[in-house]
Amino acid sequence: MTEFIYSIDVSLFHFLNDTISNRLFDKFFLIITDVKNWYIAYIILWFICFFKGGRIGKIASLSSIVLIALSDQFSSALLKNTIQRIRPCHVLDNVNLLVSCKNSYSFPSSHAVNNFAIAVFFSRIFPKYKWILLITATLVAISRPYIGIHYPSDAIGGAIIGSVIGYLFSLAAEKINNYFQDKKLTSV
Repeated sequence: MTEFIYSIDVSLFHFLNDTISNRLFDKFFLIITDVKNWYIAYIILWFICFFKGGRIGKIASLSSIVLIALSDQFSSALLKNTIQRIRPCHVLDNVNLLVSCKNSYSFPSSHAVNNFAIAVFFSRIFPKYKWILLITATLVAISRPYIGIHYPSDAIGGAIIGSVIGYLFSLAAEKINNYFQDKKLTSV
């Protein structure tokens, strides 16, 4: 059974990494996958959320810092080192590698974990931005096998793990917001 699932994973990897590969997608996914290309947008959105989002925006902004630190360490330090899955660029032949093949482990994709954690977290707090957040996180997750450094299951697993973390953090942020709301109402 595990060989069958692995064969599907490899087939899907080759589809994303080779079959649909073209110059336009190469450029697009290299931009999408590089976190450095997102720093300015992240900083601007963080400040907008903090200063224009009211109390829940401040709670969400501050919580997002802890969320990313936790989700990144959980995926990079704990899960990857426990599971120790070798990256496809070290195992498979004919990988269309668009970046250098890292020596770290493959499962889960930390890009997918972090982006889905933030997307689900902010989607629950600011639902009108749900689709743009989830589409962006999905594109980041797809970019990882496309550029050749993750299996699709690394990205899917990362998306699931990140979604759970983001959901739990959103529940905590809502509880904190409700606490301050109740405290404000009782003091009036």
